[in-house]
Amino acid sequence: MIDRNDGRAADDLRPVTIETGYLQHAEGSALISVGATRVLCAASVENRVPRFLRNSGSGWVTAEYGMLPRSTHTRRDRGPDGRAQEIQRLIGRALRSSIDLDRLNEQTIVIDCDVIEADGGTRTASITGAWVAMAMAVEWMQRKKLLTSSPISSQLAATSVGVIEGAPLLDLNYGEDSSASVDFNVVMLGTGQFVELQATAEGDAFDRQQMNALIDLAQGGIRRLFGEQKAALAAWREGLNEPGQ
Repeated sequence: MIDRNDGRAADDLRPVTIETGYLQHAEGSALISVGATRVLCAASVENRVPRFLRNSGSGWVTAEYGMLPRSTHTRRDRGPDGRAQEIQRLIGRALRSSIDLDRLNEQTIVIDCDVIEADGGTRTASITGAWVAMAMAVEWMQRKKLLTSSPISSQLAATSVGVIEGAPLLDLNYGEDSSASVDFNVVMLGTGQFVELQATAEGDAFDRQQMNALIDLAQGGIRRLFGEQKAALAAWREGLNEPGQ
């Protein structure tokens, strides 16, 4: 048994909060905090689709990802980089797996994920928060009569797992991630199906038994994240239904 640097058990998530309606003008927005990692996710609805989808009847969901200059220990330059592009493609792929694009009626939902504070797990927090922002945007579209029913087919969330000193751990913070011998990001639907498994041996290689143990650990954490998403959306809907709203 390993002593984690923040005192958590091996199968504990960091404290998670999802604050909905964080931005006044976005069709859907959520500030997600996972420990010290904080990501602002904003959904915008556009009455257009990429050229390759024009006149197809299909909609589109895409994402952009970036880190604010002082989201890390030292200042980062603004502007796109290879890592950001890889992560935003991952976020977009993941979101599209949870929605029926044919029912979006040639409309696009763009999710902007901006990392305010980074302490490990920014891509997985972005996916989890982005799905909440997308769900809010879809409900906005229904209220505006842009959609007759919700095209969302499943919940979606993500977390990280890893191996440190031979021990499998859930939801690595930066200090843990930088010393892990295996780094593993897991993206899962509410159906229990996997969207993406990103596993890398940073030190010793891992075997199938270790991989299965890590996936089991991630599944347990993601199911808890589903609960956080549901609770955040339920509180947001309750606020919409209050008198005067």
